[in-house]
Amino acid sequence: MATETIEKNNRIQNVAVLLFDDFETLDVFGPVEIFGVLKNDYRVSFYSEAGGLVKNNHGVSILSSPLETIIGGVDIFLIPGGWGTRIEINNLPFIQKIKQISEASKFVLTVCTGSGLLAKTGLLENRFATSNKRAFDWAASNGKNIKWIKKARWTVDEKYYTSGGVSAGMDMVLGFLKDRHDQAFATNLAKQIEYNWQDDKDIDNFSEQ
Repeated sequence: MATETIEKNNRIQNVAVLLFDDFETLDVFGPVEIFGVLKNDYRVSFYSEAGGLVKNNHGVSILSSPLETIIGGVDIFLIPGGWGTRIEINNLPFIQKIKQISEASKFVLTVCTGSGLLAKTGLLENRFATSNKRAFDWAASNGKNIKWIKKARWTVDEKYYTSGGVSAGMDMVLGFLKDRHDQAFATNLAKQIEYNWQDDKDIDNFSEQ
């Protein structure tokens, strides 16, 4: 079963999910559902710039801890997208904090226009990346020396994973887990949550729409 701990001697990996006003609901809860099923292996926590309740335009509120409580990095730093990225892209102290945590973290995963925030830090320079296809030009405008791949469902460049829009974050996280464990592990997990996984990171049917 996918919920079994694969390596009993491994410590639980910490997943820090970044929040901001008007985050995209599925960008957050799609990956959280997947990591949450694996509670013996991964622990999910929520963080925002100031901490407290963070709300999006769907009326979803999440209680978060301040980013400053992250000392150093985490195992997995997840940056979602949403309309709030258009505001936060100009919040330079916030961008700097994202950069500091990303540099110190073992892995950094972005969903949708979250790649625009990471691009703004400069950490994606000369790396492969993708984003939401409907907001692709906006995301790409935040990092000119990035190898943006519009047709990709998700990209991998060393510790940096970036995905396309909304549901693509689930495909990316399953791909991330395939890389950490194996194909059978990710495939079984997709079946457990009854999700039709697009397991080819280079194919995104929305890239031409």
